[in-house]
Amino acid sequence: MAAQQALQDKPLEISAEDFARIYAEGEVTLVDVREPAEYRAGHLSGAQLVPMRSVAEKADELPKDEPVYVICATGNRSQSSSQLLRRAGVEAYSVAGGTQGWAMGVPGRKLVPGPHATAQA
Repeated sequence: MAAQQALQDKPLEISAEDFARIYAEGEVTLVDVREPAEYRAGHLSGAQLVPMRSVAEKADELPKDEPVYVICATGNRSQSSSQLLRRAGVEAYSVAGGTQGWAMGVPGRKLVPGPHATAQA
């Protein structure tokens, strides 16, 4: 119960700038909660697609021993999904501004098109 309360006391959202630093450091667990067509149009490399409607049933498949970053188009769906994941014991953080904020925030930040988490050769 104390661990659950500690999780609820943490900020729900991480700024795009703070996330960019973490993302640049290496492997992170990143969940994209948009719809498949949105994901195929462009997503962050390495993001796994878990549409918002599937987040509850997939929560047990996400790590509980490391932060999980959640992204959508603008940040609304990722906040709701992060709250749901936290209730399931996942240390989830919504990425502020979503993929739109990511792509427009700093030149050089790219989105990967297609159905795969990373670009296919």
